[in-house]
Amino acid sequence: MPYITVGTENSASIDLYYEDHGTGQPVVLIAGFPFGGSTWEKQVGELLPAGFRVITYDRRGFGKSSQPAEGYDYDTFAADLDTILTELELQDIILVGHSMGTGEVIRYLGTYGSERVNRAVVMAPLAPFLLKTADNPEGVDQSLFDGFKQAVVADRFKYLTSFVTAFFNFDENKGKRVSEEAFRGHWNIGAGASAVATLHSIDAWLTDFRPDLPRIDVPVLIIQGDKDNVLPYPATGQRLHPMLPGSELVTLKGAPHGIPWTHAKESNQAIMNFLAKVPAMSGKR
Repeated sequence: MPYITVGTENSASIDLYYEDHGTGQPVVLIAGFPFGGSTWEKQVGELLPAGFRVITYDRRGFGKSSQPAEGYDYDTFAADLDTILTELELQDIILVGHSMGTGEVIRYLGTYGSERVNRAVVMAPLAPFLLKTADNPEGVDQSLFDGFKQAVVADRFKYLTSFVTAFFNFDENKGKRVSEEAFRGHWNIGAGASAVATLHSIDAWLTDFRPDLPRIDVPVLIIQGDKDNVLPYPATGQRLHPMLPGSELVTLKGAPHGIPWTHAKESNQAIMNFLAKVPAMSGKR
């Protein structure tokens, strides 16, 4: 299996599992918590026949990647992404992130710039800033995230059940947009993640991405459901849109957080429309 080494922990290397398929302009897909590259199957199946080279990877602590006890912050996640893009010698890249994966996209562009990147797609984004503070009254109380961490410590597998239920709005979408089998499949992927990574990634969700936003100089597409019960639409995608001048916002009516699966057709169409609008390497502001 293909791996890229991004660091070391004591006597062991920290290796990220990736898949690299097809030819053409590269699309790098970065999954949400607590999943990995395998949950992009509905997008990979669309992008490959359309003539794109598609790269997926599992962030540290998740999927088939190494599970170190450290590095669960967005500076490290972005550095890991930079190593992947550098090792694979990618240029003219389309970065696509979902949920937690949008943090890598935003922090990477804010830190490393857009020399390698043509444009970006953020689906159900974390940005601009989730935590409620004096200068961010639109945010969410710290107590909610503390409760998530307590639930992970008490019974990570029970927490995953509640998370995947909210991820899909399962009570509403069961048997319609998501099957019981797909629910179990996502749960199983999440259960294979590191307990340490699951716990400490919750702290990473509270990263303030506002300083990164003015540095982003490529076209950005934001896609989110207005019934997102994991990252509330008014506090995230709807708020992010005016903070990224020139960005495009596609709101999926009635859609939950897990739109790469439940609303794959609508999401994929929005992505394809976005990619068709801007010729390669001509979209930077």
